[in-house]
Amino acid sequence: MRGMPEQVCRVCGGSGWVIIERDGLSAAERCECALRDRTRKLLENAAIPPLYRDALFDTFNDLGDPRLKEVKFQVMKYAEDFPFALHKPGLLLVGEPGTGKTHLAVAALRVLIQKGHEGVFCDYQNLLDRIRASYDQASGASDREAYRSAMECEVLLLDDLGAHRVTEWVEDVVTSIVTYRCNNKKALIATTNLPDPDAGDRLVERSTALAGRVDYRLSLADRIGPRARSRLFEMCYVIRMPAVGDYRLRTRR
Repeated sequence: MRGMPEQVCRVCGGSGWVIIERDGLSAAERCECALRDRTRKLLENAAIPPLYRDALFDTFNDLGDPRLKEVKFQVMKYAEDFPFALHKPGLLLVGEPGTGKTHLAVAALRVLIQKGHEGVFCDYQNLLDRIRASYDQASGASDREAYRSAMECEVLLLDDLGAHRVTEWVEDVVTSIVTYRCNNKKALIATTNLPDPDAGDRLVERSTALAGRVDYRLSLADRIGPRARSRLFEMCYVIRMPAVGDYRLRTRR
């Protein structure tokens, strides 16, 4: 209620620090209440959409499919090992729409935040729109901050990578973000619906409509450019999501 004083931590008295004795020496360390407050603030600043408010590893429905169980285990292992036990700082989830990629990506981001790391969720197309808008002098501060945040934040979750018609400008922006994060060993968790041969996808398929006709599927490299794609695979563990139908529809039943 308004006007009521905030409860003061009984352990630290509101200072956020506690004195501990170890090997005959006194030292100060952060109180659990301060760590909880930091985690809460990091989650608030992560801009995770309300749709994924409950996206946790515990709430991921593997549908009894051993392939989904294995994928979940791999993503959990990435989050648990981050950052010191990893050879690569990034994670790329590749698969058809509705296979649970974003749920797992957000679940991993939440674990990293709970471990004290700063993270930001960015929808790929929205990020590009905000960066483009930042060139307008009338744009708000949040738009002008979008590009810097994508470059500098400790952990960037880039959802639906490649979901924008490629132009020279788009390719340059994406390449600069991915290259900067790769060179500086900054974590990038990305999801994409686009196929890639190195993720086990076929780009050329025979048409079922016309005999003898061959259809070419737009690849990740087609949408973000070969340079960004190369750096992305250099810095990321790549996980291929199994085809399970529409995960979102099946989990609502």
